[in-house]
Amino acid sequence: MSTVSDEQVGFIDEQLINSLLEAAKSADKSRGLEVVAKARECHGLELDELAVLLQADDPEVISAIYDAALYAKNTIYGKRMVFFAPLYVSNVCANNCLYCGFRRDNKELKRRVLTQDEIRREIEILLEEGHKRVLLVAGEHPTLSGIDYIEECIATIYDTRVGNAEVRRVNVNCAPLTVEDFARLKATGIGTYQCFQETYHLETYKHMHPSGPKRAYLYRLHAPDRAMQAGIDDIGVGALFGLTDFRFEVMGVLMHSQYLDGKYGVGPHTISVPRLEPALNAPAANDPPNAVNDDDMRRIVSCLRLAVPYTGIILSTRERASFRTELIALGVSQVSAGSRTSPGGYYDAKAHAPEAEQFSIGDERSLSEVLCSLCKENYIPSFCTSCYRSGRTGEAFMGLAKHGDIHKMCAPNALLSLKEYLVDYAEQETRTEGERVIAEGLKDLPDALRKRTKDLLDRIEAGERDVYI
Repeated sequence: MSTVSDEQVGFIDEQLINSLLEAAKSADKSRGLEVVAKARECHGLELDELAVLLQADDPEVISAIYDAALYAKNTIYGKRMVFFAPLYVSNVCANNCLYCGFRRDNKELKRRVLTQDEIRREIEILLEEGHKRVLLVAGEHPTLSGIDYIEECIATIYDTRVGNAEVRRVNVNCAPLTVEDFARLKATGIGTYQCFQETYHLETYKHMHPSGPKRAYLYRLHAPDRAMQAGIDDIGVGALFGLTDFRFEVMGVLMHSQYLDGKYGVGPHTISVPRLEPALNAPAANDPPNAVNDDDMRRIVSCLRLAVPYTGIILSTRERASFRTELIALGVSQVSAGSRTSPGGYYDAKAHAPEAEQFSIGDERSLSEVLCSLCKENYIPSFCTSCYRSGRTGEAFMGLAKHGDIHKMCAPNALLSLKEYLVDYAEQETRTEGERVIAEGLKDLPDALRKRTKDLLDRIEAGERDVYI
């Protein structure tokens, strides 16, 4: 890997990352176990400590990393697992990213920008399945998917109803905006704004983005800054694993997290961990320059959970079903389910095809199937949006998460949102498994909170909706 000056890459210090990773190669087993022991305190890791865990090759240390990651996840978030669905509203794009099916030079891709009526139909299907949280995803185009269009899309999503069902929180993954446009995005009532750097390694970034507005490394790197300055205090970051050495990217994610936390007092609300999957006419996706295997993915998820324990880790349907279950046990706290990665893919079967998708999907199960499977593994599926409604965002959320107290809110609210799903949507097997999970979850609550939660569960059974603590 080449190194570049701090001036070129902002707060990402490539030379420091490379030197720490190199030094960590000589760390012995005792040092590795020492770092793991510190990580179990759930206060996070420094860069040099993370490097040790990323370079560890002793089986005992690796096993200890996995055990500690599950412990940290359960300590901070408990056994809840948040569900969401991506909603792709456009696949027109001005960029030419070598890893993406939406790239400008992909002439075989069927381009589409959904109308508001089409978006309404997509949302109706998601609501009929039981989804409450949606991630809006738009290709980067200055006119066809700019802030005016995104504002209109969000309004349509929030306005759509199916009976008493509605989307309660829209998160957004779109091109970096100016501070002024981020303020407009904030005013629509979004939850989290996501912007993945894709790769923190500058030379790789330049190679992967040969043309288009996304080629501006620093403009993208500082998108979370501008969002924060506009009042959006829940930010999602991430890297696309497979473009360069995964260890470098994990270090970059931690460096980015530390920067945000130090400057704003708020680290990333979520970290996403996608790895390259095949995509139509996307050379880097179909032949990854630094392919990430399953063991690498286990290391990525577990080390991020230990390095930034307060942050939600998001896993998409890129991964196959059985492996998603494995990664959940290593620290994942949010998953998509029943996903489509093409505009119109939920209501239009023809749109759910390789010639329209951003990338291929590994887990094709429905929301119902994924939810039932997780209940059988004794997780608590959650559709909760109570933090957004109660103002527990930004510093308020981080203060609870960093001290390990957020689960006091998450646990009962996860049970309540699960109950609502079971009553309104679940088939008998899922309802049986879900009710068992709720009964077990109630046992873990303090007496007063258990009584309050039981009362709210009864109100849901009686027909009330959208209750939370």
